[in-house]
Amino acid sequence: MKNYTIAYCLLLAALLGFASAPSAQTVYRIVGPEGKVTFSDKAPVSAQQGKVSDIGVGANVVSSDSNSLPFELRQAVSKFPVMLYTTEPCQPCDRARAMLTSRGIPFSERTVTTPEDSNALRRLSGDTSLPTVSIGAQRLKGFSESEWSQYLDAAGYPKASTLPDGFKNAAATPLVIVQKPAIAASKEAEKTTAPAPAHTKPVANPNNPAGIQF
Repeated sequence: MKNYTIAYCLLLAALLGFASAPSAQTVYRIVGPEGKVTFSDKAPVSAQQGKVSDIGVGANVVSSDSNSLPFELRQAVSKFPVMLYTTEPCQPCDRARAMLTSRGIPFSERTVTTPEDSNALRRLSGDTSLPTVSIGAQRLKGFSESEWSQYLDAAGYPKASTLPDGFKNAAATPLVIVQKPAIAASKEAEKTTAPAPAHTKPVANPNNPAGIQF
């Protein structure tokens, strides 16, 4: 019991050490005109810089109902937002989602289904283990209810749900969302625009054989 108490205190201190750190910001994956890939915390100034992918590292958690959360829960969410990374099919991911939901943890979910998603996850966490959860600055790979519960406890989340009735987490979104530049999108629109109908020869009028038009 003594060893457990010491370990728990060390865990709590490690988590609280990140309370004053600035929140993670959104990271953009930018594909330049020549195919060069770069990552930045700033969105491109112009569309000519290339395709933009928002990989959502910032964990802007939960829905617009966050202001209605109880004070204790709202404090935990603001200091240690929870981001869940999942894929389909994945039974451990399902158990992880169910655990967070049943405990009443507001969280954001990012799905990893494409090669670009996997590359982004590897860049974030070092590998592609799923499910993965981030609680503040801490990142846990693979689902372990006991381990996740310890970190959530240390972060100040209530042990039982205190969510208001009708609260829903935001819907899951892909980890990498590719947005086409405005210029490229306009060119594609031009390609898909239906061509003007070809000029057809007017039908001969027996009362006007010369085809005179006014």
